[in-house]
Amino acid sequence: MAEEIKSLEELKGRLATPAAATAGDAVAEQVARAPVRDSLGRSYATGKRKDAVARVWIKPGSGKVTVNGKDMSAYFARPVLQMILRQPFTVAGVENQFDVMATVAGGGLSGQAGAVKHGVSKALQLYDPSLRSALKAAGFLTRDSRVVERKKFGRRKARRSFQFSKR
Repeated sequence: MAEEIKSLEELKGRLATPAAATAGDAVAEQVARAPVRDSLGRSYATGKRKDAVARVWIKPGSGKVTVNGKDMSAYFARPVLQMILRQPFTVAGVENQFDVMATVAGGGLSGQAGAVKHGVSKALQLYDPSLRSALKAAGFLTRDSRVVERKKFGRRKARRSFQFSKR
């Protein structure tokens, strides 16, 4: 049976034993993640945002970003959307070091840009696991779960009801 602990000093003495210290070190030690790459040296990830789904491949290169066969600046004409795509690289500190090939479908341009950003972030952390902490702290590895609310019956839109008329 377990021995009774009669004082705080005895408890502190038990906690300071080497067996307890090694168990605490094992918990504190992070799981060693291995890079995930295919035979061509690329990492693949799927990114999602609203209704958009992006399939993203990254490989070492000069920083060229291709979306659905077009250059990033041709597909995402607005500078804000291009900035959204570059965010994971700036946070990780690897600008112009990876080529990105993405195919994206569904949703609008803003959702598609968010989906590609999510996919790039996931692919970066798979390619180089040391980048995970920076990307996770910036919130780029979390899928943004906000989606359009469905329309309810008896209502004009999701929440808007018909105009009330007293007379």
